[in-house]
Amino acid sequence: MDLDRLAAVHLFPVRHHSPRSSATLRAYLDEVRPKAIFVEGPSDATPLLDALVDPKTVPPVAILGYRTDGAPASSLWPFAAYSPEYVAVKWAFEHGVRVELIDIPVGTTLAPFDGALVGHDDADDPGRHEREIDADRGEPDEPGEPGGQADDDGEADDGGGPASADAAQESIYEACARARGFRSFEEFWEASFEAPRYDPQPFREALLAYADLVRGDGDRLVHRARDAYMARSILERMGPDLAPHEVAAVLGAAHAAAFAARDVDPALEARLPAPVPCAVTLIPFSFPRLSEQLGYGAGNRAPQYYQRAHDAGGDFRRATLEVLIDFTEHLRLRGFMASLADTIEAFRLAVSLAELRGKAEPGLDEVREATIATMCRGDATHVDGFLWPAVIGRNVGRVGGSIGKNSLQEEFWREVRERRLPATDAPESFRLSLTNEVEVGTSVLLHRLRIAKIPYAAYAGTRAAGRGGAGARGQRRGPSGTAAQELPPDELLRQLSETWEAQWTPATDVALVEKIVLGDTLEQVATRLLEEDLAACHTTGEAADVLLNAVLASSARAAAAALEACDRFATGDSDLPSLARACRAFAGLASFGSSRSLSSLGDGVIATMLEKTFARAVLRVHGGCTGSDEAVAPAKEALRTLHDVALSQPIVDRAAWFEAARALVDSDAVNPTASGLACGLLYLAQIIDDAEVARIVGLRLGSAAPPEAAASFLAGFLEVNALVLVKSRPVVEALDAFLGGIPPERFKDTLPVLRRAFAALGATERRYLLENVLAARKLGDKARAAQAVLLEKDREKLKEMSEDLSQAMDDLDDLL
Repeated sequence: MDLDRLAAVHLFPVRHHSPRSSATLRAYLDEVRPKAIFVEGPSDATPLLDALVDPKTVPPVAILGYRTDGAPASSLWPFAAYSPEYVAVKWAFEHGVRVELIDIPVGTTLAPFDGALVGHDDADDPGRHEREIDADRGEPDEPGEPGGQADDDGEADDGGGPASADAAQESIYEACARARGFRSFEEFWEASFEAPRYDPQPFREALLAYADLVRGDGDRLVHRARDAYMARSILERMGPDLAPHEVAAVLGAAHAAAFAARDVDPALEARLPAPVPCAVTLIPFSFPRLSEQLGYGAGNRAPQYYQRAHDAGGDFRRATLEVLIDFTEHLRLRGFMASLADTIEAFRLAVSLAELRGKAEPGLDEVREATIATMCRGDATHVDGFLWPAVIGRNVGRVGGSIGKNSLQEEFWREVRERRLPATDAPESFRLSLTNEVEVGTSVLLHRLRIAKIPYAAYAGTRAAGRGGAGARGQRRGPSGTAAQELPPDELLRQLSETWEAQWTPATDVALVEKIVLGDTLEQVATRLLEEDLAACHTTGEAADVLLNAVLASSARAAAAALEACDRFATGDSDLPSLARACRAFAGLASFGSSRSLSSLGDGVIATMLEKTFARAVLRVHGGCTGSDEAVAPAKEALRTLHDVALSQPIVDRAAWFEAARALVDSDAVNPTASGLACGLLYLAQIIDDAEVARIVGLRLGSAAPPEAAASFLAGFLEVNALVLVKSRPVVEALDAFLGGIPPERFKDTLPVLRRAFAALGATERRYLLENVLAARKLGDKARAAQAVLLEKDREKLKEMSEDLSQAMDDLDDLL
């Protein structure tokens, strides 16, 4: 490898997403006028460069590489308008110059390096592993890419230090900042390389010197292997026809410094892994996602601010003034007092702070501090709430038509436009009325995206049939990184309205691209995944959940397969909770399915399945309620479900359920809590009256029963509806007799169960219980009599005191 020839190339070091790098690069290219430009980027993405600089393509956009062998792995190479790589490609097309990408291909990037996948979980989709183009965040690559791991807010450590928060030694990036008197690496970078107005050659020399200083920090094996690959790529593409002075190479500064120092080991290229099957495309990106990549590239903490500086030709004073004007408008729209004079004062203070700190122009730190001191009168609350959105921005890029979208992307964006759904990288909430046919269609779309695991929409609230108001069963994952709480499918089915929170992110398009292997439409993808879930089912309840999701997604094929699986599983299913879960699903479909396009299944089929599954579940009630309290906990929930279905669905054998429940009440072989629960359910359903329930409770809580078993029966009994039960005087009398009859030596052992039983009583229930206990013991009359005696004594005492006081006043008058 001719390293001397390589070092003679016009090597231009850059930092990703750096406005100053892009500005000086353009000036440098205007000066040297190369015949070929080689840019750091995946070599197999070179055919996408035409689409990248297409006039209809608007940054930010990103090259997406993803595996096509079924493994969930992808990688993104984002570009802003001020990214130097984008500027180099655009300059080449403007001047008719040959341009190619020369870094390792996507397939190699996504393959495990040295037997271990170097990557991280993507913040927008925890289920997908994604590799940065500079590999592990813990292995520094470009100067100013210290590998700081992003936290939950998308911001990295202020110092720009190593990925490990426990690093014992100060990183070289932190040391550089400290040596220059700056508080963080980002501040150091802005002051040293971003704000000063460099000529191209001095900037190139300064950045090469800095890169040579820091490039040895950390384990750079993977990056040195990339050095070898890119060096060979450049030399091969130059061939004998191009002289070194006719070639420009736009590289991350650490790579450029290695080439300039001839520090490349060709043997290391063999350490790169064999490429895996993959594909590449171009997708939209957004400023908020760039902001979350602070540990990866420069300027990411405030993309909109740097875009303003880039548009102003690198004038950070102009960018600062524009941001302050926007912030002033934010404050005024929200009712705060802010004037143009405040804006001018904040600008002057930002410039003064920069001069005091030895900076050529103000940066983000000066903007923030000046705003707090002037417009916010020392309160940082509004800065964090209003200013940072102004400097981060919400810009979403657009990919020109020449690249084309796959069918899933086309369907998604068509539906988003036609249904007027949110299409910005900021969360927006909206409500769907499921009595409206159009909005039911929107709900079906969103459920298909949910089932396909396309990060876009998440629940913000629901309102169920037969219930008042919106529920608080919200989820915040969602697509934007908020944590999601899924509702059970049967709960989803019975909604009168749904409130969603939607947010497009680059991960949305990433997932749409990756899922194309599963089908050409969202319905096909959802159906494929539902069929995979169905193949993994082993019980009737699991298959019923798939059936419900199929109905929510309006997937007739998956619904038919799930229905057949439910029938097959139910034949040999002896698990009571599973059968009850299926009954609940069928009951929901029978009641609410018509609003979810159930007609393709046939209502008669659902009714038959409900009737058969309910009968099978009832036969397994007794066996499912034997065992310890922990073992029968799922069975108790199944009893509630069967009871609800029996009361709400006239087609099931209600008498069989009541008979099975009564058998539980009378049986000593089942768990006492299940017996108590069944007794409470029958009492509420008025199958047994007050006299009968008093007899049962009295028998169960009688002296012949072990106190622990009696207390467990009581716990199950009170689980149903404690208020109704404690208002019944016969029931309370039986409880009182039971508690009073527990032997003192057994009370300690019974106390934990009693505490658990009575924990279900709230303030109202306890008041009714106390009143009935007083009435049962006939303490009310005695209390009132005692009160009357007490009041009579008090009146006599007050009369005596009054007479004494009158005498004392007379004596005082005589003395005066």
